Amino acid sequence: DTKPNCSLGGKAETQSSSSRSLSSTSNRATLGRGGHTVAAVCLGVIFVAGFVCNVAVLLVFARFQSLWTPINLILLNIVVSDVLVCVFGTPFSFAASVYGRWLIGTHGCRWYGFANSLFGIVSLVSFAILSFERYCTILCYSKADISDYRKAWLSIACCWLYSLFWTLPPLFGWSSYGPEGPGTTCSVQWHQHSPGNVSYVICLFIFCLLLPLLLMVFCYSKILIAIRGVSINQTTAQRRETHVMLMVVSMVACYLLCWMPYGIVALIAMFGRAGLIGPTASIIPSILAKSSTVLNPIIYVLFNNQFYRCFMTLIRCGSDPQDHHSLHTLQSSPAAAAAAHQPEDPQEVNATPPGSPGLSDHCDGESAAPQGGNVEKDKQSLVLVVHYSP
Repeated sequence: DTKPNCSLGGKAETQSSSSRSLSSTSNRATLGRGGHTVAAVCLGVIFVAGFVCNVAVLLVFARFQSLWTPINLILLNIVVSDVLVCVFGTPFSFAASVYGRWLIGTHGCRWYGFANSLFGIVSLVSFAILSFERYCTILCYSKADISDYRKAWLSIACCWLYSLFWTLPPLFGWSSYGPEGPGTTCSVQWHQHSPGNVSYVICLFIFCLLLPLLLMVFCYSKILIAIRGVSINQTTAQRRETHVMLMVVSMVACYLLCWMPYGIVALIAMFGRAGLIGPTASIIPSILAKSSTVLNPIIYVLFNNQFYRCFMTLIRCGSDPQDHHSLHTLQSSPAAAAAAHQPEDPQEVNATPPGSPGLSDHCDGESAAPQGGNVEKDKQSLVLVVHYSP
């Protein structure tokens, strides 16, 4: 009758393995009181700034109906995922850093790892989809339809399904979620070297980090090349190319700064020798990844003229903008764009988000002055799409 006892003992051991992992991780790699305090301060700032900035973006979207275009729904999807990280992720790691240990147990650790991976991948994939939408609108002879929301909702659904596809397996045996670094955050178990865990980490790095980055670089590179290929007044061209270049560099740099260190450290922990990644080296990438919730809405404000004006109107408690829709059609190439209807003032044109060509929302109540020139229209038609940045 020793057989049932062995079985029960094995089951109990399995159920308590992750609990032992929590305590052993904390004992094996500690930051010290000073390190935990610094991490807590950083996470606290990220939580407050990220929550305030993203809620402000949601308020702007809620107030100004002209922002509700199909492509902007994808931007809204990024904002929602960032807010969910601020609500379901950062507070728990902040509290753990304050106390120097994980506080909500094994199941809470698994939930934290799953939720933060899910929301993070949704944000990354949404960035890639935005870049692809701009690329298709400009270079693939695709006409944007501001009344067709089905494609936007389908893109959002695909983001979440794709993220679920890659974040659910650790809950069912392909790798696992558990404590990482000094034990104050939880994620995929990078330090476990089992074949299943190694294969999962490699797939996660390739399909959820590297491929979205390569797609963004490819699409925005093609867009920049297309803009430079349009003949235009040199001063105006340099000004707008500089703006678009700053937009692209900021987006890609933000992506690399926030997520690439996390992926690289995970790979080093997976394939390097034991103890190569210390507690400090393990906590910094996690903090950088959470900082994306702060940087994303800042980039919205800095590089989208329309959103900036709407945001300033909201801050000043101004009256509701007088929305009007100029329903001219954006063509997909510079040559075809020259035959489009007359564009409005360059600042208003630049404010128009991709996917909503010709939509001109005067959040400050100012009127637009028409401009002329087919060559100028070529340039404006391209900048119209690429100027709106998440």
